[in-house]
Amino acid sequence: MDIHKELDTRGLNCPLPILKAKKALTEMHSGELLKVVATDPGSIRDFQAFAKQTGNELVEQQTLDKEFVHVLRRR
Repeated sequence: MDIHKELDTRGLNCPLPILKAKKALTEMHSGELLKVVATDPGSIRDFQAFAKQTGNELVEQQTLDKEFVHVLRRR
């Protein structure tokens, strides 16, 4: 997977990971991938809802120890 931009939102709670992802996506081109690493367990459902609301594709979600990795494709 060719990640174009990566955000480290470890230690931040909702809604900050979503807000930072939203800002990053506006600076990206259509089809590019954004990887967000978070420690907030609520980020799993937050990013699912965010993808549905914005039309950006949630390509992948992973839980690695106490970190949550979200990969979004810019619409």
